[in-house]
Amino acid sequence: MSNVTMTVNGKSVTREVPDTTLLSDFLREDLRLTGTHVGCDTSQCGACVVHVDGKAIKACTALAVSLDGSDVTTIEGVANGAELHPMQAAFNAHHGLQCGFCTPGMIMAGIDMVNRYQAEGMPLTEEAIRHELEGNICRCTGYHNIVKAIEDAAGAMSGMTKAAE
Repeated sequence: MSNVTMTVNGKSVTREVPDTTLLSDFLREDLRLTGTHVGCDTSQCGACVVHVDGKAIKACTALAVSLDGSDVTTIEGVANGAELHPMQAAFNAHHGLQCGFCTPGMIMAGIDMVNRYQAEGMPLTEEAIRHELEGNICRCTGYHNIVKAIEDAAGAMSGMTKAAE
């Protein structure tokens, strides 16, 4: 057992957990943040994507103890109160979901994707979005509406600062 302290969605949390606790389990079971979904346990589906220190990772492959001191953002932490993050709003507007199971991971991957491309000054094309989404598997729809949502959100996010996310 180890003590783990991290900032999750802007709040400092400390828990004692077994050393083998995955970040996804820590978030879901210890902190009751159930928006981080676990679909495969093998890092292939992307339903568990969260941001750690500003970078997207698959929470089902990271040990909570290895992230002691980190800043973690989950799907529950991207909205600004009642105001949806532009990526969330775009997924809603473009119906970029069907059953919704993969949606939190897709949104978190989309935010990371837009942030990286904008930081590098690179265009975020439909082809680039489809390539980037290869690590996020949606089993109930095609990616057409998801791609449209990410394209739309990229425009809305162009004026945002990192601190606002």
